Amino acid sequence: MSTLRVSMSAAALLGLAACAASPVPKEKVAVAQASVQRAEQADAQELAPAELSSARDKLARAEQAVAAHKDAPATMLAEQANVDAELAEAVAQEHRSHRAVVELDASLNALRQESEHSSPPPPPTPAPQPQNQAPAQQPQDE
Repeated sequence: MSTLRVSMSAAALLGLAACAASPVPKEKVAVAQASVQRAEQADAQELAPAELSSARDKLARAEQAVAAHKDAPATMLAEQANVDAELAEAVAQEHRSHRAVVELDASLNALRQESEHSSPPPPPTPAPQPQNQAPAQQPQDE
């Protein structure tokens, strides 16, 4: 009987340990889901479609692994999905920043051209006038 109790206790402890380990992949999946949502809000679908697609694929696989109680692969896939989603968000931000720089340069060039055409040309600089100087005195013979 005592062997049975030890076995039951060991099984119960293993079950509790498995339950305790389970939230980790679920938390990682939740973090990855939030990262994918941020990337989507950053227009990654348009500006970083490959990175976002990779993040979504790995997130779906992580969710399947969690459902199948495969914690190690679920954790790994969720972490990879998170990194891919963060990359997608960063790439989208970089594209938006680049567009803003191009638009700003175009605006500055337009303002320069407008400024050059609308302001009168500066008055010509007068040429220097020769000054009348007294002829240099020649030394006298003594």
